[in-house]
Amino acid sequence: MDLRERHHRPGRRVAPAGPCSSRGGSAVGSELVQRYAAALGARDWDAFAALLDDDVVYRLPQTGEVVRGREAFLRYNREFPGAWELTVLDAYGDERGGVLHGDYGVGESQIGVTVLRFAGDRVAEVVDYWPEPYEPPAGREHLTGR
Repeated sequence: MDLRERHHRPGRRVAPAGPCSSRGGSAVGSELVQRYAAALGARDWDAFAALLDDDVVYRLPQTGEVVRGREAFLRYNREFPGAWELTVLDAYGDERGGVLHGDYGVGESQIGVTVLRFAGDRVAEVVDYWPEPYEPPAGREHLTGR
């Protein structure tokens, strides 16, 4: 089952770029990027947690937020306000890490680029880049540091 099939639900956009390609990388790294995108997009928090290193670090350069640890990163994602869905535009990976280019918008496009660094078969670091700097949503200070 490829990424498009896993995310296809009535009313959902389907990733036009198809599953990850290795682009000269490794099949294992590409598979890890694909599994990360699939679990995040489906909000399958158990599958998502299984991909993360215990000490995963999540960074948002535009807001200065940093989230440390698997449980904190899971909570950050579970409690993220507002509607969003993930449409994968392009993705690839190798044994060291990967890149996910996606649209997280509902109605209006919200393009983001995610850079992943791996520690073995787990995601050890995630850095999300968004088009413009912005202040983090109010009421989430307990989930992040700066």
